[in-house]
Amino acid sequence: MRLANYVAPASGGLRTALRELGAGYQAAGHEPVLVIPGPQPGRNRTEQGLVVTVPGWRVPGTGGYRAILARRSLRRLLEELEPDRLEVSDRTTLRWTGAWARTHGVRSMMVSHDSLAGLMEMFSPPAVPTARLADRFNRSTAASYDVVVCTTAWAAAEFRRLGVPNLVQVSFGVDLACFHPDRRDEGLRSRIAPGDQALLVHCSRLSPEKRPQRAVGALAELRRRGVPAVLVVAGDGPQRRALQAQARGLPVRFLRHVSDRGLLARLLATADVVIAPGPVETFGFSALEALASGTPVVVSSRSALPEIVGPAGLATEDHDAACADAVQRVLEQDVTGRRRLARQQAERFDWPTAVHGFLDAHGLAAERGFPPVAAAVAGARGPGRNPR
Repeated sequence: MRLANYVAPASGGLRTALRELGAGYQAAGHEPVLVIPGPQPGRNRTEQGLVVTVPGWRVPGTGGYRAILARRSLRRLLEELEPDRLEVSDRTTLRWTGAWARTHGVRSMMVSHDSLAGLMEMFSPPAVPTARLADRFNRSTAASYDVVVCTTAWAAAEFRRLGVPNLVQVSFGVDLACFHPDRRDEGLRSRIAPGDQALLVHCSRLSPEKRPQRAVGALAELRRRGVPAVLVVAGDGPQRRALQAQARGLPVRFLRHVSDRGLLARLLATADVVIAPGPVETFGFSALEALASGTPVVVSSRSALPEIVGPAGLATEDHDAACADAVQRVLEQDVTGRRRLARQQAERFDWPTAVHGFLDAHGLAAERGFPPVAAAVAGARGPGRNPR
């Protein structure tokens, strides 16, 4: 059974991860159940198994995120469904479920989708001792679950330095069939970036931690330098109006959320550079989708993305001029070579391997005769109840 809060209504990395892992679990012969918040209760059979929606509190200023806060009703649901494994994607409001799992003999996993220390540093007042608070919270989280899973070494670092004994690292994947260099669309390019203009894309939720203003600022700097470039912003969120005001007078096209995965795949494959400047990104699905599409990515040097993009992109400091410098350096590279390198880097991250790794972390991979693939950052505690 999987529990998640703060799932974007239409898209987002967490939604992608939940969908792909659930589909993989089901294909491996398990019966995954996903519980997420929504405006109304509901139960639907899907390709990722049973999806149970329970009423969740709408979080102000987030553009639609909801959170399950009613513990009593969630406990009743857990007891009704009798899970043999519990996988939780929320280190805050759902952390109490680790104690529930231990009481009921259920093996539990917390998946760390963000950097708590990074987020606290970004959003807390200067006087708040964010590092000490994050350490205390992370120790408590690790003690509450049998396994803590991080998807990059960068994300695992805040647990590793605490000597957490049950930390495991498993990467997510990317849809290598949907996102492919062959999706490149010259007709789309001629409409968006006619002539010899470079096509830049920023694809993310438009919220402070994603730093979308950096992409607009980098474009302004490039245009000031005489570099012919245009920017497409694919995504929506609370900062959209502020970004539109920032982009006034610049060749920026706002697409809002692109629900058509085919269109998104064509856009990413047609772009010259994708800009992913969020400084607290712990994995970066849009960056990996760009690489799979054959497009190099400029990322924040403070995030986990340098680890993901490897030699298929450039890491930069968190200011407009540095981002513009990196974009220029990418544009100066041989087009065929940089596109081939991007695709090769993405092919290191496939969903079957990711699903196998998560099943291994759950203690389930051996049941199917699979060898273990999860990278144990530190030894995990023993298994809980046997699966049904």
